[in-house]
Amino acid sequence: MISLKDLDPQYIVNEKGEKKSVILSITGFEELLADLEDLAAIAERKYEPTITHEDLQAQLKNDGLL
Repeated sequence: MISLKDLDPQYIVNEKGEKKSVILSITGFEELLADLEDLAAIAERKYEPTITHEDLQAQLKNDGLL
């Protein structure tokens, strides 16, 4: 995951000095989007059943993938 320091954001402030907007590099923005997509995928699969590592290995062997 990307950190705020890595993003090196620039802020647009109003007359009172309150932060109103952020400017990010394209690279930083794309990294944030990738992290957001990963988090969405995790959230969508939160309630899926899990299997043990051993069961996964057995399934992969049965499928000829291991």
